[in-house]
Amino acid sequence: MSRRHLEFASGVLAVGLLAGVAGGATTVLLHSIQHLTYHYTFGSLLDGITGSSPVRRAIGPMIGGALAGAGWWWLRRRSPVPALTEVITRPGPMPRLTMSIDAGLQILLVGTGASLGREGAPRQFAAALGDWAISLLTPPGCESRLTERDREILLACAAGAGLAAVYSVPLAGALFALQILLRTWNVRAVGTALITSALAVAVAAPLTHDETVLHWPSASPSVLLTGLAILLAPLMLGVGLTFNRLMSFARLRAPSPSWRLIPAIAGAGLLVGICSRHWPELPGNGKSVLTVSLNSGLTIASAGAILLLKPLLTAVFLRSGAVGGMLTPALATGAALGSAIAVSINALTPLQVSVPAVSLASAAGVLAITQGTPAWAAIFVWELARPPWWLLVVFTSAAFAAHLLGGLLVKLRSRQAQVSNLSKPVNTTTAGG
Repeated sequence: MSRRHLEFASGVLAVGLLAGVAGGATTVLLHSIQHLTYHYTFGSLLDGITGSSPVRRAIGPMIGGALAGAGWWWLRRRSPVPALTEVITRPGPMPRLTMSIDAGLQILLVGTGASLGREGAPRQFAAALGDWAISLLTPPGCESRLTERDREILLACAAGAGLAAVYSVPLAGALFALQILLRTWNVRAVGTALITSALAVAVAAPLTHDETVLHWPSASPSVLLTGLAILLAPLMLGVGLTFNRLMSFARLRAPSPSWRLIPAIAGAGLLVGICSRHWPELPGNGKSVLTVSLNSGLTIASAGAILLLKPLLTAVFLRSGAVGGMLTPALATGAALGSAIAVSINALTPLQVSVPAVSLASAAGVLAITQGTPAWAAIFVWELARPPWWLLVVFTSAAFAAHLLGGLLVKLRSRQAQVSNLSKPVNTTTAGG
């Protein structure tokens, strides 16, 4: 075996093991912060919020926001925090300490109730640890035989494996690295992604207990759900596009690194805390919304309120200068849409559809639009709950229907723009005419 292949194989093992460590560490930290913020010992975040006082619900996220804002003010004044995709593709070592501190601040904010995803932190921390491991593969005074493409594959797979570890979704973690970060089906990349994600899930299992994030109820969905999922594609597309535009708008207007981050993020935390007085599912990354949706615990009114408020609160945090993942907030928004539709159908028509199945199908459809990868969205949603296998067909149908409809919309707008440009009068006058 050549030295390059030996270094790469060692890198694969190191990256997979360290991604599991990153996933386990961020999971323990998140749960510790949640228990401290809402003063509970057992159960889920939703249990802790519903059992806490109104004052704690409001003050907890506000204090967490102030602390995270102070941390980001200090960190961003010292050095900019690059995007994960940028440091993966950029040659040279990444700013490991900066990326790790930023990941810790994300966990602090989400743990205290911010309406942001927690998946960004383990991806960053796993990539930072992976970059450190890659640097150790080459003895001092020797030149690494790994190419820049080798390094990119290892770091992208580290990020995907970090996602796999925290949610116990090995296949979705591998596909995240391949479809979203690397955008390749190269055999070397595929093998690396599968091995690192499987290793990471196994290493983190003692802390995550290798349990599904969501617990599928004993429901008996109808085989007509596939058709319903396709019919609902326009609504999923509309919600997904609105979600993307809202987040883009909020990011563009985020404040520059200054002391204003502290009151801005604290104010966002106070807002989500106040809203949790009536909708305790809103704080956190969105798991509470997904859990209640699967248990058919939302009314039409509550599902509609969450459908409106979850993306708005997420945008408020981004607008305040906070950083966090977008996967689970998008999932929660899609699940609220599905719950509202399913509960309405069951209440207003003689048809009876499965609320959990429609909720997850809508979540897959919205996630396919926000991430642009329908196959990954369907598998990720399925692995989160691991319902009967045939429901993967329903989720895939919803994701691809929404994605294809979005592609048709883009083509239609492009043609309309071309027609508009052709119909404009041509100015034939010159300056001297």
